[in-house]
Amino acid sequence: MRSRDGNQSFLLRYCSLVTFLFLSYSSVLLADEYLISYRYVVKDAIVYNQSLQISPAMQKCQGSVGKSLLLDPSKKENLRDILSLNNEIFINYLHSLGLLVQHSEKTTNMQNHSLTIITMPTQCFKVDFNDTFVKISTLKQLLPH
Repeated sequence: MRSRDGNQSFLLRYCSLVTFLFLSYSSVLLADEYLISYRYVVKDAIVYNQSLQISPAMQKCQGSVGKSLLLDPSKKENLRDILSLNNEIFINYLHSLGLLVQHSEKTTNMQNHSLTIITMPTQCFKVDFNDTFVKISTLKQLLPH
């Protein structure tokens, strides 16, 4: 049956869509920002050191939202704890973003020595905490023209 205002159902659908888009977009805008860096060192084919540095951003990061990752928080509220629980998934995510690799080899008296350093320079991430998941998104820096 048609109501007196023939556009009522259209307005309801339109308002619902606008509200959904606003909440989706605002969750990225209102997300916490963190600076994250990663370093992995292999010396003579043995893992020597692996470090993941996480720090809340002191200033608002600039750029557009890039690739995202969803993680299960497992009732944790601290980003470091969440990343520790999902370590392998997060490290694979970092690898997909691109890492810098430095490698050197030296042979002395028939002894081969090698050193490989894999790093991700400090990068800004937006982190949106929900009850059921944590969304981590990179921020791509806008290059000046």
